Amino acid sequence: MNTMSLPDLVHVDTVRKNYTGPAGDVTVLKGVSLTVKPGEFVGVRGPSGSGKSTLINMITGIDRPTSGAVTIAGTRIDTMSENTLARFRGLKIGVIFQFFQLLPTLTVLENTLLPMEFCRVWKPRERAERAFALLEQVGLTDQAQKLPNTLSGGQQQRAAIARALANDPPLLVGDEPTGNLDSRTADRVFQLFADLVAQGKTFIMVTHDNELAARIPRVIQVQDGVLLEGHEHHASEYRAYSANGHVVGESHGLSGAGHAMSAPAASTPSAA
Repeated sequence: MNTMSLPDLVHVDTVRKNYTGPAGDVTVLKGVSLTVKPGEFVGVRGPSGSGKSTLINMITGIDRPTSGAVTIAGTRIDTMSENTLARFRGLKIGVIFQFFQLLPTLTVLENTLLPMEFCRVWKPRERAERAFALLEQVGLTDQAQKLPNTLSGGQQQRAAIARALANDPPLLVGDEPTGNLDSRTADRVFQLFADLVAQGKTFIMVTHDNELAARIPRVIQVQDGVLLEGHEHHASEYRAYSANGHVVGESHGLSGAGHAMSAPAASTPSAA
């Protein structure tokens, strides 16, 4: 499928983000613009302090831009009230954190059920059935009744992925979701991400891992609050493999840096 013909799932338009500190205002994002199409797997890279996590927070609505606009699935989110945004995020965006953020007093099953209960989707019996199906998808049905602190790091991250999928959001966003895992476990979790993209999900992932980044079909470089033009790469060909090694999805990369857009010349350094 040619994703270029599809409407944008993510549209970040000339976003600036300023923070006020003891030394005065600090501009973390400087007129950044970005589009992501449905079904894309996009990596975000950059040194510490470059603004990549702030960009992710703009996309998820965890933080708001000082200026500019953020539109997800055709709906502008930066102007929403907190309550409206929380429900929208619960339905449209699955967020996966580096340190899992599972509620420690709830079982793995209860953590997976929580987004469905919060957004009041599906009937109670259907919620439980769906939660078990998601835990089966990530290989955790035998851990469903356990508390998070009894699980390994990889198991906790897989539980967090099941929770992120609870309401079947079109967009998944991970801020260093493999950063707290050993290399073998990180590879397994990354393969789960690739499988989800092969099934039609859109995934945006911050990573410092060079080997994992090389496997992502589109990678964007953030530095000093801008997206560097010419530093975005597209894999010439991308395949997602299932656990048994069979190809479950394939997409062909796009040449050039065509998805990231530049801010107007009159603004601070443009984003590409």
